[in-house]
Amino acid sequence: MTAFEEGFAFYAKQAGVQIAGFESGAYVGRVDEEIAKLIHDLNAFERFKTDPDMLKGDIAEFWHSDTFNINAVARDSVSRTVVDRSHDFASPDISSNFGEIFGLKYYKDGAASAQQQAKSVFERFHEYRLAGGKDTLNAFLEKRGFADDSVLHDPIYAGQVRVIPKEQLETACEWLKRKIATESTIRPEQVERYKDTLSMLSDRLRDGQGTESIPLTEADAKALAVLAKTGDIDAEEFQLLGISADEVIRFEYLARQAFKSGLSAATISIVLNVAPEIYKAISYLIQNGELDEKQFQRIGFAAIKGGSEGFVRGTVSAAITVACKSGMLGSALEGISPSLVGMATVLAMDTMKNAFRVATGEMTRSELAQKLVNELIISSAALAGGTIVQAFIQIPVVGFMIGSFVGSAIGSFAYNCGYSAVMSFCVDTGFTMFGLVKQDYTLPEDVLEDIGIEVFKYEKFLPVQFQQQCFSAITFERQKFEANTLGIRILRRGVIGVSEVGYI
Repeated sequence: MTAFEEGFAFYAKQAGVQIAGFESGAYVGRVDEEIAKLIHDLNAFERFKTDPDMLKGDIAEFWHSDTFNINAVARDSVSRTVVDRSHDFASPDISSNFGEIFGLKYYKDGAASAQQQAKSVFERFHEYRLAGGKDTLNAFLEKRGFADDSVLHDPIYAGQVRVIPKEQLETACEWLKRKIATESTIRPEQVERYKDTLSMLSDRLRDGQGTESIPLTEADAKALAVLAKTGDIDAEEFQLLGISADEVIRFEYLARQAFKSGLSAATISIVLNVAPEIYKAISYLIQNGELDEKQFQRIGFAAIKGGSEGFVRGTVSAAITVACKSGMLGSALEGISPSLVGMATVLAMDTMKNAFRVATGEMTRSELAQKLVNELIISSAALAGGTIVQAFIQIPVVGFMIGSFVGSAIGSFAYNCGYSAVMSFCVDTGFTMFGLVKQDYTLPEDVLEDIGIEVFKYEKFLPVQFQQQCFSAITFERQKFEANTLGIRILRRGVIGVSEVGYI
């Protein structure tokens, strides 16, 4: 196998793994970006003069919206929410791309929060007049888009999911149930708004597909408001509340992302393994005018082998990358390069496969060590080439993959040249390269026979063969005279096997 073929073979093994690693690294990066956005949104309240008891409602809006988006990215969901910051009449605090709208109320207890969520149009008009409003009821309704006064007892937040503090949900539900029971006998027209509020009450945002925000208590909202006013909220504060990549990315999310990246790696591996076989089939067709049946078999086996090995390598590499980058394996590994993880995965899995072959007798220990050194040099060159080319070609992944391919070919060529030089050195000096090269000083059989040593040979079974009798004419043969001479035979040492030096 030429240096280029060796380099391409290694590139075909690790290209899919690199894609899987970059996908997984980008996945963790998106989660970190959403966490950073939450920190930025809360610290944007720095130097606000608003009292924390009032500011906690604004804090809760960004908390629920941003933690929902964090969870959505971690689950690889397309659902997203946004804080509207609208001050229009009964406008929602948070809207979404999946059809739901949300209104938040963070008051001192469950009864107060529930009462605010169940407020009617008439109650809001009454508050308007107490605050000094001059409009009549009809003018008030008309300006807010109501056609007549039939909506006076309707909840102003109709159609919205009503979100309240986590610890107040049970108390609020009990208060609403009592109000429904009481008003049903006193003021039946008030019952529907309490029922509507009870049915829409929640302590978090949900999209109905499993993505949701992280519930927040009234006390935590107030504490965050105090920190936000000074701009002191950081990642460590959020870790105490369960907001960090290693907390958000659950094992099931990690497995899902690893499986997804493994499929990408399998696809790349199939393409790279099948492409040379397809090229050979086309070349054979051009030269001979027909297709070779065995060539199609080789294409099929290349697809199966490349796809299965690519999927396993890609899945393992992606899982390790997510675990490292998210901090599951400690903060020291958060900055590790996905390409380095991919290279290490290929080397580790190839070494495991070759070690099994050694155990079954298909490969010697020397061949195992030689293979490991070979792949280590090629992978190092591929990693260096990818890093260098990526600096010039800024397209994500593409630059690294081009450089990796060139580096693999260069690394394979360098290894072959270095291997030849090392073996020549070992032939001349008898050096064993710390046990990697076997030095065999056993004389070949023909040399032993020449110096008169009897060579033991195993008995062989030779079947009796029929030989027909034939007539041979008598021929004249002249005698030859050979003078006694001194025979000299110079022994030469060279490579007689994989990493093995002996007499040839």
